[in-house]
Amino acid sequence: MTADVLADDALADVLRVRNVTQRFGHGADTMTALDDVSLTVPRGQTLGLVGESGSGKSTLARAILLMRAPTSGSIEFDGVDVTGLRGSALRRHRRRVQMVFQDPNDSLDPRFTVARSIAEPLVAAGVGAKERRRRIADALDRVALPMDAAGRFPHEFSGGQRQRIAIARAMAADPEFVVLDEPTSALDVSVQAQVLNLLVQLQQDTGVTYLFITHNLSVVHHIAHRVAVMHRGRVVEEGTGEQVMNAPQHEYTRSLLDSMPVLYRT
Repeated sequence: MTADVLADDALADVLRVRNVTQRFGHGADTMTALDDVSLTVPRGQTLGLVGESGSGKSTLARAILLMRAPTSGSIEFDGVDVTGLRGSALRRHRRRVQMVFQDPNDSLDPRFTVARSIAEPLVAAGVGAKERRRRIADALDRVALPMDAAGRFPHEFSGGQRQRIAIARAMAADPEFVVLDEPTSALDVSVQAQVLNLLVQLQQDTGVTYLFITHNLSVVHHIAHRVAVMHRGRVVEEGTGEQVMNAPQHEYTRSLLDSMPVLYRT
């Protein structure tokens, strides 16, 4: 196999969203949350999904995670339409995909030790106790937390450390694809940078693919290979970070850039 073929394989699209529309309600009360959305994410890369509250970002994330079937269109992983998966097939697919929320309190039960929280997706995947212990230790090491963190509780950690625990929980399952929903917006700027650098390093180490959801173009510019801008349920612009930041084509993208602090602009 040639190097060119290897490169093409490495960048094959792991996710393809094809003409997805999501409507809620009936008749005159119907609301269109997603309007014919299409996008792709190459394996091992990051797509930044940017837009204000109500733009459709979270609805699209739920569709990609198969939490709610779209009204029309399809979600493909590795070229296979997974939109209609049910039962055991859906459970197997979900082992490949993990989620990191904006607030780690959404994913970390305060009654659980760190080890138990990290173990949850492993138990669901049928991983044995010995292997779970190994993966928990490895996950904590990867996010630069000490082993004694395993026996402690979330309230004993800072916000940035709790988000590292949430990332460890997602990565312990060896996912192929991780949806990151505003994972740094609740953190101080200095801690944001540390978490972003951690995510970049994890991607380099594991080859995991990210969908990074945010309202902040300045944040996504530093982590994403490509950026898609959503407005009123549609993708209105897509390109590299440099293209979107320095030569925006859509009026909405320009308005997002205009609202950014000057110190973040390139």
